[in-house]
Amino acid sequence: MTAPIKRTARVRLFRNETLERLSVIHPRTFAVFWAVALPLIGWVGWGAVNAWTGLALIAVGLLVWTLFEYAMHRYLFHLETDLAPVRGLIYLMHGNHHAAPGDPLRGLMPLPASLPIAATVWLALYGLAGAAGTWIFLGFMVGYVLYDVTHYACHQWSMDSRIGTMLKRHHMRHHFVNHDSNFAITAIWWDSVFGSRSHSARRQRTTTAEGPVR
Repeated sequence: MTAPIKRTARVRLFRNETLERLSVIHPRTFAVFWAVALPLIGWVGWGAVNAWTGLALIAVGLLVWTLFEYAMHRYLFHLETDLAPVRGLIYLMHGNHHAAPGDPLRGLMPLPASLPIAATVWLALYGLAGAAGTWIFLGFMVGYVLYDVTHYACHQWSMDSRIGTMLKRHHMRHHFVNHDSNFAITAIWWDSVFGSRSHSARRQRTTTAEGPVR
């Protein structure tokens, strides 16, 4: 049995109350928003391609997401730099999660952070593929939602199925064994492909959790 992580005290990121509220999101808000947004994306792209082409483009979008997920986590969220402003930004994006991994309101990406990124990706795909790019974008965002739900589940739910246990063990090793390994959350095979998978259950490096309150 894999139990949820014990809830930890929330790390305050901003002195300003409005900014602080925007840095968290309730799972219900996340679920309602994306339950509406994903079909809306499909509706916007409806008629641009036939059904089979649309399914193929959604699959392409899912694949692109899995690589984006891995690269974002490995090369951006765990970027090591001597530049204090960049370190502060990385802490706001991800370091605070390592400081308080059991916080249920910071296990999902808040909308003020996810929506500008999503809009940028949509514009880029539309520029590359025209109206058909919306279907690639739909697959990309389905992948994102699956990623965020899986990540939330790894921290907040007991995941006792065979697949759930495998995903949770993989991610918990990232948090509590070696944070320089196991960067993938959903498509965990990428860690094997790119040589960043850890099978060890023994802690190799202690994660520090210091960052600015702004």
